[in-house]
Formats: sequence, structure tokens, C-alpha cells
Amino acid sequence: MCGIIAAASERNVGKLLVQGLHKMEYRGYDSAGIALHQNDQIAHLRTLGKVKLLEDKMIAEKPKSKLGIAHTRWATHGEPSEENAHPHKSNERIYIVHNGIIENYIELKDYLKNEGYSFTSQTDSELIAHMLEYFLNKGNTMMDSMYLTKEKLEGAYAIAAIDREDNTNIMIARNKSPLLIGIGTEEILAASDPLAIGQLTNEFIFLEDGDVAEISSQSFKIYDESKKEVKREISHIDISSQATSKGDYKHFMEKEIYEQPEAILNTIDGRVGGDDVLDNIFGLGSSEVFKKVKRVQIIACGTSLHAGRVAANWFSAISELPTQIDYASEYRYRNPHVDEDALLLTISQSGETADTLAALRYGKEKGYLATLTVCNVPTSSLARESDYSIFTNAGPEIGVASTKAFTTQLAALMLLALSLAKSRERNPKLRTRVITAMRSLSDTIEETLKLKDEILKIAPEIANKDNALFLGRGVFYPIAKEGALKLKEISYIHAEAYPAGELKHGPLALIDEDMPVIALAPESEIAEKLVSNLEEVKARGGTLYVFSDPSITMELKSGRLIKMPKCDFLLTPIIYTIPLQILSYEVALLRGTDIDQPRNLAKSVTVE
Repeated sequence: MCGIIAAASERNVGKLLVQGLHKMEYRGYDSAGIALHQNDQIAHLRTLGKVKLLEDKMIAEKPKSKLGIAHTRWATHGEPSEENAHPHKSNERIYIVHNGIIENYIELKDYLKNEGYSFTSQTDSELIAHMLEYFLNKGNTMMDSMYLTKEKLEGAYAIAAIDREDNTNIMIARNKSPLLIGIGTEEILAASDPLAIGQLTNEFIFLEDGDVAEISSQSFKIYDESKKEVKREISHIDISSQATSKGDYKHFMEKEIYEQPEAILNTIDGRVGGDDVLDNIFGLGSSEVFKKVKRVQIIACGTSLHAGRVAANWFSAISELPTQIDYASEYRYRNPHVDEDALLLTISQSGETADTLAALRYGKEKGYLATLTVCNVPTSSLARESDYSIFTNAGPEIGVASTKAFTTQLAALMLLALSLAKSRERNPKLRTRVITAMRSLSDTIEETLKLKDEILKIAPEIANKDNALFLGRGVFYPIAKEGALKLKEISYIHAEAYPAGELKHGPLALIDEDMPVIALAPESEIAEKLVSNLEEVKARGGTLYVFSDPSITMELKSGRLIKMPKCDFLLTPIIYTIPLQILSYEVALLRGTDIDQPRNLAKSVTVE
């Protein structure tokens, strides 16, 4: 969840490190800090709160250095505070930044205390600094000390460390937490995310689990688990400044909502042809493997799990495949039965979600037919470790609350449903119908975005409430869940979602004039039943806000009926998502919350 960055350069690195932290602030913004090597001493600055406060401190104190490390934190062990902020140090000699969780930190901390080390923070990370110094004091090199420390650590980590007695080199290490090297001009960088250093270089090396590397301004060396020097592939990634800028929008979330027509086009582009989906768009040989699939197992978290729940409906209706869905955080603990003809599908925006990665690694040992991931980052761990993949091509998503990443996941999952159906020779006419509708999906989204004026009329009515209820049926229940999640994430209004048919089995007790009910009512075979469910709300004085197909008519005593653009029914989940995103955004704007960086949350959840 945290973001780390390191730089060894022939120029002053303070400013570029802070700029890198700004680019990674979506990973955590509880506190921030920097350690800069200055000849025989280290300038060590930390602040509680966002990176801007650290930047202000840097401007005031003007430290200069050609070598340094920096960190932006999402708190796991220890409350947000300056004392718990990184970098952590050991006896003014070793300074470290860390992303991950050390699972055996209590045991190691007790050991180091017995060896005379004192701790100033509540974090699990501080012990890494002390452990490195402990081994250095026994006569080991920094490289050997890092390996000896690694042997003691249990858990996930990306580490960058500097030694006050070495003003040339930075030591980095990775295990189950993303870490990469950037090759610049007369500088070598390291970071959790290419976004942090994408304006400085387009050449990246993604470290593998167990790797340790030593970097200086002119060179780097990478060593594997066995201390053997290795060469890792250089990836070329161009990250435009426009992609990571808000432009004229107030927030990244707003920008990303309105980027969805283009994002959807990018997801579909080059993957459909004629009246069907193209072969092998999930990787060489994928279409042949799909012929053998008889069941799908979906693993995801949060918003991505909602996308998976929608996809399960599509796999049944289009591909004629039974589907099991699990929270990634729970999957490993239920001793799942695995069929040899089952496809393991993971979904993640970042491709670095720790629970999803752990589930993938567990599943690969269980003997699935194949593993496949839907994600937005081609260089991610999920992409590298899965047999097959499809990338949503949504571009960087900076806002913590996912918008375009979700709708492009849905588009990619529809392509998967179509591909499975094609390989299994199922529903050719239906596939043609859906492909035809997908070609105009971007235009339909553009039309849907024009509902903003209607939504602005209802946002103030919801903004002054403490609770909200979302209702949907069938494939629209996960869309209702996604709508509720968006509202609670960025407005801090307590919101829950229910299948509309379950209303009378308990939630109806909550209905009164202070409980706004947001309902999704597309045209379907169960539309009449849903309208009946909504009548139950009306009868009890509830206020209804209904997003509906133009064919549906309702008289509302209070609330509003908003007519949605027409769309092929199988694609309507994508369309109905968008007004819920706009509604959440406008409500949060009225409540004055931090929309892009809501409290207690981070974009990329890289710890279990």
C-alpha cells in the first residue's frame, strides 16, 4: 500500500524524489518522509499527513543530495504519526523505506531489543534498519547484510536502504511486493510503481521475488535468491504527463469518469473483427485452451469482485459455463475443490493486489487447467505470473475510487465470455448481437454522461443523509453493490446494497423518510417484479431515485425517475454503472470530502 522511491544521480535528487511521491500518493497518504545522503550525514525529514507537507518542509530546509530514499505511507502497524513515518533509521547509520508487512516482526523485535537496540516507532518496518546494522556491525558487507536480513524476514517487502558510511550506493530488495529499477541518464532509480519515475525514464526492470540489487548513479547489479548476478529484461514504457495530470478537471476521479468512452474503445480495439471476437486475444494458444474449459473460478477483491459477479452472469448466459466466485482474501482458507478442467480467473486494476496474488499462487499449485488475469497493468505481477491475460488499456487511474478501471474490466470480461463461447461453439447469433452492440458502446456511454444535469438535482438530497440503500436484481445486484461502495468510499455515507427481492426479508425495516433508496430498473423479464419491490418502498414513505429503461413507468411521491439510454441488455450493467459514479462524485463534492484520497484508503492494496 505504501510507495517507495530511491535515486542515485549526478544531480540533486530531493525534488525528483518528492515529485515521485506525489505520483504514488494514491498508494498511501497517512505520512511521508525522505532521507538524503549529505557526505558524512543524513538529512532526515518526516511529516504526518500528505506529501505536500513534506514538500513544504523540503522547501524550507533546502537539503541537497545526489543520493536518497523516500516514502509515502498507508498505515498498517502503528497509527499515522511522524514517529511511525518512514524512513526509519538505526543509530544514525542505516536508513530504510519499506512497503509490505513483516509477519514475524514481534519475534525479531524482541531479539533485537535483547541485543541492545531501542525502537522509536510502532511499525514492523523499523526492525529492518536495526537488523541491517546488526549484521554490518558483525563485519558483513551491506550486500551480505541484506541477504542475512532477508533470511530472517517472513512476509512481503520492498526495501530500499542507504548507509551513512556509503554515499554512492543504495541497496534494494523485493519479496512479494512490487519493486522496479528505472534507468535514467546519469542516474539510476528504484520505485514501487513506474508512475513515480515515468517522467524521468522509459526503461524499467521489474525485480523478481528474492532479488537484491545495488544501484549507483552510473550502474546497477541484480542478484537472485542464491546471490548469483542475473540480468533481467528491460521493459520500455512511455508514461505521458497528460495521463497523470488532472487537466481542467477538479479531481482525478472526475477526469476518469469522463475518460470512459475512450477507455472502452481502447479495451475493445483490435479484439473484435467482423461479427465475432478474434481468436487468441488472451494470449497465444488461449482459444484452444478455452475449448477444454468446463468451469470458471473467479478471484478478486472490492470493485474487481463486483466486476467478477457481473461476469459470472455472462459466463452462464453466453458461454454456458458454471462459475464460482470468491473473495481473494477468503479463497485459500476454505480448502477449495479444484477441477482439472477449470479456469482460474483473477481480476485486478493494479495487478499487484496482495490477496489476489496470494490466491493465484495458491491456485497454481492446485492444478487448474489454466490461469488468466484481467488487469490494467501489463508489467504487473499478476500479468507475469498468469498463463494468459487481457489488459484493459484504461490508462493510469489515480483516483482511489475506481471508475474507468471497473467499466473497462466489464468490457474485457465480456470479451472473455464471448471468447469462451466461440471456442466452445456456443450461441453464435448472440455473440454477433453483442459484438454489434459493443461497437456503439462508447457512444452510448457518451450519451449516459449527459445525465449529469439530472443527477445534480438529486445529489443535494442524498448529501445530507447518513445512510443510503441500493437495490438491483439479477446482474444488476453487483452494480448496486458497486454504487453503494462508491458512495461510502468517497462521501463517507453508510451505504448498502441488496437484491431487490430480499427487501422484504429484513431491510424493509430501515425504510423511512431519511433513507434514500437508489434503484436500477432496466428492461428485463423481472422488471415488473422489481417495480413491485419499489412499490413496497413507496408504501412506507421511502424516497426513491430510480435509474430506468425508457419503457418503465412509475409514479413517485418523492424522489426522481431518471431515464437511461437504450442499450443491448447484456451490456446495460456497464451503462448503469456510470450515473452511480457521477452521483457518488457529486455527493462527495457537496460534502467536502477528499475525493481522490479518501480517508483510510489506498489505491493499490499490496498487503494482506
